[in-house]
Amino acid sequence: MDLPTEGFILTAQTVERKQASYIEFWFLTEQGPVKGISPQQKLVFFIQQQDQQSAFAILTQANIKFDYQALQLSTFEHTKVAGLYFPSQSLFFKAKRRLLDAGIVSYETDIRLPERYMMERFIYGSAKLTGQLIEPPSSGHSTTYLNNIQCKPSQYIPSFTLLSVDLECSAKGELFSIGLVNADYRCVIMIGDVQPGPDWILWVADEKALLDTFIQQFSQQDPDLILGWNVVNFDFRLLIKRAAMHKISLDLGRGEQPITWRDARNDSNLGFVFMPGRIVVDGIDALKTATYQFDSFSLENVARTLLNKGKDTENVHGRLEQIQHDFLHNKVKLAKYNLQDCELVLQIFEHTKVLEFLTLRSQLTGLELDRVGGSVAAFVNLYLPKLHRAGYVAPNRPEGGIS
Repeated sequence: MDLPTEGFILTAQTVERKQASYIEFWFLTEQGPVKGISPQQKLVFFIQQQDQQSAFAILTQANIKFDYQALQLSTFEHTKVAGLYFPSQSLFFKAKRRLLDAGIVSYETDIRLPERYMMERFIYGSAKLTGQLIEPPSSGHSTTYLNNIQCKPSQYIPSFTLLSVDLECSAKGELFSIGLVNADYRCVIMIGDVQPGPDWILWVADEKALLDTFIQQFSQQDPDLILGWNVVNFDFRLLIKRAAMHKISLDLGRGEQPITWRDARNDSNLGFVFMPGRIVVDGIDALKTATYQFDSFSLENVARTLLNKGKDTENVHGRLEQIQHDFLHNKVKLAKYNLQDCELVLQIFEHTKVLEFLTLRSQLTGLELDRVGGSVAAFVNLYLPKLHRAGYVAPNRPEGGIS
């Protein structure tokens, strides 16, 4: 049975099964989250037709499986090109490297499979989708699962469920507490013996219990978007590190899929977190993308500038020392501080309407909500398919160049 619907694309990634490539989509729809798997896809890049014989010899010697097709497309120098098609990412990248080492010029090797799938169909942010309904595995959430999905452009406007996340820790990175807040829910998970205080504090015995309880509470809220302040390169980087130390899998993605971390190519202090079916949006990056400027992007300064209010407790000369002191001597005070951080982030997002801005940007350019910058990527998304229809292929972007 085919199930037609419209939705906003939360995440899209290439998955491989039996040396074949597919795209796994997660959509936000009026009916709830939808996971869709595309039909089998082939990854493609282009070479000049005059390099066919040399390319065949190199790829055959390397035992790389591929298909070749001469095309009515040309380089900007009006040289005819052909497409090389590969069943898997590993073969795609292996072929790319072998041809590069041999001095054979290739084109559009920098386009990821999900990006190519969407841009060639003029899909930006939202999509109409049809697919074969399959029985979902048992889980606590009403997720719909579709096979062999087909996507078309759409102007669907999503309504996201949000969750603001913030953690408190020692200078050494030892976790003290984790706060979670949305419009209808607030909770601070705190390490320590039970003591009198607000009922939104969950007391746990140690750091491992803190992480386990966080995963449980997070899953129950089932957010589409996770918001925070420096939430990727501080909070989630540290959560991943501490979870690994305790041998805990952070299965925070939908379908209980684990989150993954990728370091930035040009900066070891920056990275990216991928969470299937959910998007992590950092408040600092979001405001910078929307061209906001502040003397300081600290949460305290931004909140006072935009909201005319800040934190009830702020020791600017020794914030970590204050947190450490409160954890030892006044855990309820620390919990309130942790909760307020979460609430301020939500209030800043509401005040600036920055999520509406990021959603519109996605629907105009195809950029993900969590994409920082991306002016070149937006240009590629919009104009590459039009370039193909005009009869041309594009050169690769420079390695480590502008995104």
